[in-house]
Amino acid sequence: MPTRRTWERRFKSLPDSLPGLIGCMGRYLVSILKPWAAQGRAAVFDSTPLKAKGGVWHKKDREKGFVPHSTIDTQAHWSKSGYHGWWYGWKLHIASAIGSVWIPLAAHLTPANEADNKVAPKLLHELPLDTRYILGDTTYNDPELRKVCGRTNRLLVATKRGPYPHLDQGSAVRQIFHLLRTKAIEPFNGLFKNIFEWSGQVPVKGLLRTQLIILGAVFLYQMALLYQSENQQNIGRGIKPLLRAA
Repeated sequence: MPTRRTWERRFKSLPDSLPGLIGCMGRYLVSILKPWAAQGRAAVFDSTPLKAKGGVWHKKDREKGFVPHSTIDTQAHWSKSGYHGWWYGWKLHIASAIGSVWIPLAAHLTPANEADNKVAPKLLHELPLDTRYILGDTTYNDPELRKVCGRTNRLLVATKRGPYPHLDQGSAVRQIFHLLRTKAIEPFNGLFKNIFEWSGQVPVKGLLRTQLIILGAVFLYQMALLYQSENQQNIGRGIKPLLRAA
């Protein structure tokens, strides 16, 4: 058996390769499961908050470089959303196929203060080539991201900023896409957190370890879909008991 030092060395280098592995597996799953056979070739982008293990590093202490307690993960950061409010921790940036089955296509994990629209090009790079529509909320409504999507022959459909109701041309179409996006990504995020029991805090500290366990879980989820496909099981059903049994 490899020594503990060998495992630690290999695990230390694995997080950098996990986004590429997830992208490769996502493209393969799309090719065999064909989620877009009867539907539009769309992917949804989103980020979901993950609270850091231990205490929080308040802004006044962070500015002074003072760490009041050893449980604080100093590599995590603060962020705020309209739904979750303020939290200290990480963001899982994820792209999922919209279709007959939820397939993770790309994923990155960053400190919570990383902007969604800045990480999105990394997700775009890993998508299947025949992806045509990118759906996102207001955080992805960015001119530069729209240009990047256009260069790869993809159309970005993102929620428009400003007070409701929006009465401009295209608002009715965006409402349909927004409903489609919500039904695709929010249940997946809830399922993913429920399977791995991360509704509270992540179980490890530090960026590399958190990337390893969170992105590793995304890859494991993809492997479960592949296992179900190869064993003629209902794709996406019963993944939690399947992983628990394994």
